[in-house]
Amino acid sequence: MTGTIPKVIVIPPKPELARSKAVQRQLRVAAYCRVSTDDEEQLSSYEAQQTYYTDKIMTNPQWTMAGIFADEGRSGTSATKRPEFLRMIRKCRQKKIDLVLVKSISRFARNTVDCLNYIRALRSLGIAVIFEKENINTLDADSEMLITIMGAFAQAESESISENVKWGVKQAMREGKVSIQYKHLYGYERGEDGKPRIIPEQAEVVRQMYDRFLAGHSIRMIKDELEQQGILTSKGGTVWSESVIRSILKNEKYCGDVLRQKTYTQDCISHKHLRNEGQLPMYLVQDHHEGIVSRDTFNAVKAEFARRNAGRAPTQKLAPTGRSCYSAKYALTERLVCGECGTLYRRCVWTKKGRKLAVWRCASRIDYGTKYCRDSSTLYEEPLQAAILAAINSVMNQKTALVEQIADSMRTELMPIPGGSMSLSAIDQRIEALNQEFQDLFAASREDGGYMKYADEFKRITDAVAELKAKRIRFLEQQDSSFAASRRINDAVSILNASSAEITEWDESMIRQLVDTVKVLSADRIRVYFRGGMEAEQKIGERR
Repeated sequence: MTGTIPKVIVIPPKPELARSKAVQRQLRVAAYCRVSTDDEEQLSSYEAQQTYYTDKIMTNPQWTMAGIFADEGRSGTSATKRPEFLRMIRKCRQKKIDLVLVKSISRFARNTVDCLNYIRALRSLGIAVIFEKENINTLDADSEMLITIMGAFAQAESESISENVKWGVKQAMREGKVSIQYKHLYGYERGEDGKPRIIPEQAEVVRQMYDRFLAGHSIRMIKDELEQQGILTSKGGTVWSESVIRSILKNEKYCGDVLRQKTYTQDCISHKHLRNEGQLPMYLVQDHHEGIVSRDTFNAVKAEFARRNAGRAPTQKLAPTGRSCYSAKYALTERLVCGECGTLYRRCVWTKKGRKLAVWRCASRIDYGTKYCRDSSTLYEEPLQAAILAAINSVMNQKTALVEQIADSMRTELMPIPGGSMSLSAIDQRIEALNQEFQDLFAASREDGGYMKYADEFKRITDAVAELKAKRIRFLEQQDSSFAASRRINDAVSILNASSAEITEWDESMIRQLVDTVKVLSADRIRVYFRGGMEAEQKIGERR
């Protein structure tokens, strides 16, 4: 240190030089345009926006074109579904844009959170967004409060439009108006009257699916059969999807009805579609068009789905019945029971000396060893089937009584118990009378000038109408169940009557109709319980 005081020299700025450099560098300006629909009127606005911003940027000597980013037919409630908007944001983050021009805040975003997040992100990069209609520059100190208010108005407007659209759609549903997507509707095409028209070749395939499913085939088996026959899908492909087959079997359009509002949109911001499980009313339009299958057949398939799903479990060990899903291939999977622990048997394939042998073992023994079932027998499939056929033939001399017992048993199991004495027409007449009473009471309350005076009467009428509507729904459900049950009973009786006095070949479908349960008593004895209450004990022969 010399002890001298440091000397500070001030170098003055050169504003002329700064201005000359600023003039030399033009601002890279981009514009964002958006229209929410493909209507002709909005498309003209869309083109006008593009032309306007192109002229505005190109005629300003201090600006240079950084791009016109335009989303056509896109909602402003979510940025994720606007590819051009996201491309513009990426270019901003890459420092390829200095300024963004937008017609209004509602064109930029109708979601307040999205609007503020993107504006803040661009502001942190030093990029301004100018909203021309509101005359707001996002780099100004007081801009965020104004944008928040205007953005909230834009979101509220979008929500209001959404509610109006929902109301219009709901009114159309109540009036029975139907809109059908024919692109994915196998078996139908748009007719001259605008309603579905049957395609004969595809209709036969649909009927085949329904018949096979009611005969006990699984979705996988139906899929394999369609592919082996070379039947083409609705898109002309040769590979069928199990989900498509399941959808055809569950779609009410194939019996001539249309069910509206099976799904709904959660809100206009997230656009998330949810399955309607009772949150909103549904609207069933019956006999809207010619059905490919009868309503009885459709209801029978619906009942069969419910029956198969009744014992479903996510894994084999979590299944208390010892089964994890419905087996269409082997009827004994649902019927062969361990006499010691009560668990269902499961089919296994052993390989001995290069030869494959099918055996049936207690599912508890397979999953847990001897922990819960110590002494269950392993049964070879061929002698087991022969023993069951012998038990069936031993009671076939009482065939007429057996068929009647099985039919009575199925009626007890499947047919719903009628509830209430009112018919459907009587319920409808009573609802109409109560609605008229409500209108008369409402008119009287207006004349008296006091609604509260009749509050108890209003409540009584609305409660009675709600109860009658619930009773009407139960009545229709019972009716549908009755149709489905009658179909299954008639099919079972037809199969039994068509069978010969002695059964010599194993038939999975026949076993399902005849046998309720087979209990394994020991390694060489079983007891067969028939539908209807009859039973027969049978010895299992030696394996050949």
